[in-house]
Amino acid sequence: MYVSTFYSFKGGVGRTMALVNVAVDLAQRGRRVLIVDFDLEAPGLDTFPVLSLNAPARGLVDYVHEYLESDQAPDVSDFVALAPTFENLFVMPSGAKGKGYASSFGVIDWAALYEEHDGYLLFEDLKEQWRGTIRPDYVLIDSRTGYTDIGGICTRQLPDAVTVLFFPNEQNLRGLTRVVADIRAEARPPREKQIALQFVMSNVPDLDDEDDILVEMKERFQRDLKFEEEPQVVHRYDSLSLLNQAVFSKDRPNSRLAKEYSAVADKIVGGNLADRDGAIHHIQEAQKKLRRSRVGRRPSGSSDLAEQLKDIKRLHAADGEILFRLGTLSARVLPSDSESYLDDAIESGYRKPEAFLERARVRLDGGDPEGASEDALSVLEFEGLPAGIVMEATRLATFGEARGLDTLAAVTGLDTDDQMGVATMLSRVGELDHSKAILQRLCEDRSQPDESRSSIRSELALNYIASGEFRDAIDILTHGGRDVDEMCIQDAFNFGMAIWGRTGQIARAPFERVLICENTAEREGPNFLQCLAVAHWAAGDSEAAREFACRARHEAQSSRMIFSCWQYHTVSRSEFVEDVDDMIALIEGDETRLPKFMVAVYGGTATEQ
Repeated sequence: MYVSTFYSFKGGVGRTMALVNVAVDLAQRGRRVLIVDFDLEAPGLDTFPVLSLNAPARGLVDYVHEYLESDQAPDVSDFVALAPTFENLFVMPSGAKGKGYASSFGVIDWAALYEEHDGYLLFEDLKEQWRGTIRPDYVLIDSRTGYTDIGGICTRQLPDAVTVLFFPNEQNLRGLTRVVADIRAEARPPREKQIALQFVMSNVPDLDDEDDILVEMKERFQRDLKFEEEPQVVHRYDSLSLLNQAVFSKDRPNSRLAKEYSAVADKIVGGNLADRDGAIHHIQEAQKKLRRSRVGRRPSGSSDLAEQLKDIKRLHAADGEILFRLGTLSARVLPSDSESYLDDAIESGYRKPEAFLERARVRLDGGDPEGASEDALSVLEFEGLPAGIVMEATRLATFGEARGLDTLAAVTGLDTDDQMGVATMLSRVGELDHSKAILQRLCEDRSQPDESRSSIRSELALNYIASGEFRDAIDILTHGGRDVDEMCIQDAFNFGMAIWGRTGQIARAPFERVLICENTAEREGPNFLQCLAVAHWAAGDSEAAREFACRARHEAQSSRMIFSCWQYHTVSRSEFVEDVDDMIALIEGDETRLPKFMVAVYGGTATEQ
């Protein structure tokens, strides 16, 4: 049960109209709502046709009178009625209307009720009866205006939140300053009660603000009442339907006014962690705040947020989606709790790819690569996943054994280009068997266009070289009787390297083809420069080879991971520099230096043929 009081210091701002529309909006969302008319001097909830009761009903004034007479809290169900046309909207009116209402209300001494008759406990009991008897999701209290004893009950004792409606003028600002300060004071000992404040500028004229009058008043309210968030706005709405007290949330749901009331309802729901939508909203807002915080810096208020996350878990212990969202958020706030949230989400039935993927990330960060791989493989069992998710899950899967990775539904369901992307990534991280399996399957697919199959063969040749399968690389690069003069720069280079790996000798023709294509290649970066260094050396130009090698070493300084043709593997910047230094030594005459992908095959020297 979440209690929100609608309060305004002055009348004329449409407070009761707002409350009724918000109540109906919430009821239409399926929430169980209780409206309480605490505007005892000028009650009016029952004047709305949607709330008019079929028979006179007793209410708050009668409740207090019965208590004073019997010294026992009455049964609240005798003072609450079901609103017509709704099965989930209840009304506790101000009291039975008639000639005696004014006198009944007038004789109540509210100060004496609290000082001499345990009035505080009476209203605490009333609140518990609402919770146990009516069982509402939301209680909306219509409070009287001004600064009164009754106003204190409504704005400080009973609510979890107060929706403050105001017209942006000096009179409202002056009055609200004290009221808002008193509400905030409830957070201090001995009460230590946090009451959320929601500010709504209401009955605002829909006019051009050429002189920034409205802007300046709004900023004054924010400054003097000490709230940073932009106030919500309910505009003045000229319609004869207001004379009939139409409820726009019900009768005209697409009108601007109905949408503004719905936004007020959204805000109330967003503050209620017990409401599923409210919990999700709270998590989303926390995620936005974290994204705005500096990367790598623990956000302020993390400990408070961690406690709020635990509260949400307690309230929604069986809701897999919420537990999943808690897991993703706590990864930034309290990483030690993140895996537990995700475990609970999956165990509760939220067995979705995003849950397994998030837990894979958390497990990897927590030093459990095998667990990360297991979860990543679970992701890849789902069909129809976006390529980006498949790529990340595939990468995470490689931290373990990743058996059968290349045959899982998420991988085989990708289009050709995306499957090639996965295969390329796998080869770059050393998972050559999986990469080759994907590429071989694509290569055997006769439905592939010639251009695609040519690209597939090029990538497969690279894999073969990395695996030491030089004969297979040569065969696939010369598939269909293709001559070196027909090869692109990449295939010509790999053809030359495959021959070198196969025979232990340099064949000049492929590398000369590389140099012919050099000026037409749309490539750059340390790997390309490294390849050109090898090609120039193999073609007999050691001076140019050394120049390109030095450029490759220099360009590498701005990269973290680089593909090295000396290993046919993606390596760190420092490893790449070591490879280039090996190359320079070979270029300068040290024939004991061989590419590392060949060392296991040939331990001798490199010679030109």
